[in-house]
Amino acid sequence: MGIELDLGTLALSLSGAEYEPEQFPGLIYRLKNPKSATLLFRSGKLVCTGSRSLANVKQAIETVVSDVKKAGIPITASPEIIVQNIVASSDLGQDINLNAIAISLGLERVEYEPEQFPGLVYRLEEPKVVVLLFGSGKLVCTGARTPKDVEAAVRKITEELQSIGMLKATI
Repeated sequence: MGIELDLGTLALSLSGAEYEPEQFPGLIYRLKNPKSATLLFRSGKLVCTGSRSLANVKQAIETVVSDVKKAGIPITASPEIIVQNIVASSDLGQDINLNAIAISLGLERVEYEPEQFPGLVYRLEEPKVVVLLFGSGKLVCTGARTPKDVEAAVRKITEELQSIGMLKATI
């Protein structure tokens, strides 16, 4: 937003806002519609999380800006929206052997410590995303900036797993 915010005062004006500077330096403002959480920082920057679409992000930010204005803070410009991280889930449709996959894909881009975390962490270089693979065949893709990146990552991991014989081709 390009302004300096007094988060303590703002927290008192926004119904349901959470501000505990000893715990986290930003104010947390949750909306029910669209369901999202916006982090507001002293610098005037906002981070909107939890939205399921870009349209919901825009709607959430418009609501937050409107509520901040109602709290008496003059905002003259509309915030620029930049997608930084898309998190998406998918399902390969079959169980997979994470131990065998970790060995087959190599240690350069794979982290797998089942005692610490039940998923295999696979870092793709193109698109530059991280895919969490689970034995159930479910996966989570994070770090994408566009839906096309998500689609490319899922396609790539599916092809790689098929090429090393760790995933049966589905019709």
